[in-house]
Order: sequence, then structure tokens, then C-alpha cells
Amino acid sequence: MGCINEITGTTKLTGLLGSPVAHSKSPLLHNEAFRLLALDYVYLCFDVTEDELATAYEGLKKINIAGFNCTMPDKTKICELVDELSPAASMIGAVNTVVNQNGTFVGHNTDGIGYIRSLKEEGFEIAGKKMTLLGAGGAASSIMVQAALDGAREIDVFSRKGRFWEKAGAMVADINAKTPCKATLIELGCEDTLGASIQTSDLLCNATTVGMAPNIDGCLITDKKMLHENLFVSDIIYNPLETKLYQMAKNAGCSVSNGLYMLLFQGAEAFKLWTGQEMPVEEIKKKYFNL
Repeated sequence: MGCINEITGTTKLTGLLGSPVAHSKSPLLHNEAFRLLALDYVYLCFDVTEDELATAYEGLKKINIAGFNCTMPDKTKICELVDELSPAASMIGAVNTVVNQNGTFVGHNTDGIGYIRSLKEEGFEIAGKKMTLLGAGGAASSIMVQAALDGAREIDVFSRKGRFWEKAGAMVADINAKTPCKATLIELGCEDTLGASIQTSDLLCNATTVGMAPNIDGCLITDKKMLHENLFVSDIIYNPLETKLYQMAKNAGCSVSNGLYMLLFQGAEAFKLWTGQEMPVEEIKKKYFNL
């Protein structure tokens, strides 16, 4: 199926902006999908910090890039730069996918859709369930909003009082006003409060970078006694594949997942936005994920 595409004078450029990005699997997934469907596209990684983002974005516009992904730490800053925001990206306040629509650069957010689909692949349905969510940044915001829209009963959002705190508070208020889901923002720091939330939750999601390479010893859960065997533990990190939280949850008898499926399915949504075609996810899963 398909053929290996050569880069030509008409090849359309896509890519990933963030820092660090050298570990990213996105080029493998997208370039293989382009090959399988014989599409004249290429996907590259660009290490761009938040301070460098505005300059990089202007350069990409000038060369008429077809579209690109944003990862940490660029997901919120890019909202200020694009020409338009999709309704979901506007509500979330973060963008992970930008599409060039005839010179108009539109920011989208496919993280939440990818995350909920990843849970379904693992056999977990969010509807009617309670989630303890760690983090309030771009990825956490998209997960929070999509979970509420897809019928989560309750979401406890734990975050430090930093740059995302006020935005998270506004989003929680929005969820409570617009959906049946009960959302609560709680300051991260008190183990007893966090433990009590987890004990009454069906799902624990780490949507922070704590535990990601190279700082693999990090973990926001300090004791596996905070977990229970009926809990599904989801860490959106995929480098390493088994974070300290992942290993702790597995040892506690929890069902566990890493960020590979979320990476795949958020990428599939971005791929469709750029090309108008469905990513061949089954072939990608077999080749790169052993799934």
C-alpha cells in the first residue's frame, strides 16, 4: 500500500514546534502515514522555545507551511499568534495543531479528542465517571474540557498556584456552567486532599511533565497507598514508556496506560485537518507501537 515519497519542489511541509522535541515519535507516525497514502508531504521537528516562538511562527508563515503541531512549552503562547482559533481551542486556551487555510492560520486543539479516544482503546469509558486530573496546562485543559463534554460526572483538577491557575479557575467555572459535570480546582500540595480525591475516583490522569525524560524520578504521587485497585491510572507521558507513576500504579494492581495512544489519536486528528484524509492508524499501531 502506498510508496516511499521523494521530497520534490511541491512537497508540503508540516512539523512540530516545542522544546525539547528530539524524542518525539510524531515524525515517524506522520511520515509513515504520508508514505502509506502516497501524499506529497513531509513532517519535521523544530526545537523552538516559548521565547523564540513568535519569530519561528512568522518564518513558517512566510514559507507557507501547510500546518504544524505545537507541544510544550508553546501550546498557550501560540494562541496569541494565530489568525483564528477553533471553538475548542478558544475554550481550552491552548493550541496543539495549526492549519494553513489559504493563508489564514487557524489554531485547533486535538489533544482532548485524542485522549478520550485513547481511553476507549484501553477499554475505559469516561461517561459517568470521576477523574482526578494532575495539571492545568495546555494538555490538561484540553483533557478537562473534552472529558466534561463527553459525560464525566466529576473532575478534581489539582494544580500549583502558578501561571495556569487563573485560567484553570475560569475553565472550571465554564464547565460547571455549561455541562452537567462538577469540576473543582484544588491547590496541589496537600497529600491528604489529593489522596481523598483519588480514593473516590475512577480515573487518575497525570497531564503534567513530572516524570518525563530526562527527569524520570519525578512523581506527584508519593505513596502507592494513595491508589486503589479499581483505579485506572493514565500518564500522558510516553518517554519513558513506564514513568515512576506508571510503575507504582502497576504494582498497586491498577489498570495503567501511557501516552502512546493519545499521541497516535491526537496526531490522527491533526493529520485529517491538514490532508482531509484519515490516518491509517491500524498500520501505524502495528509498525511503531507493537499494538
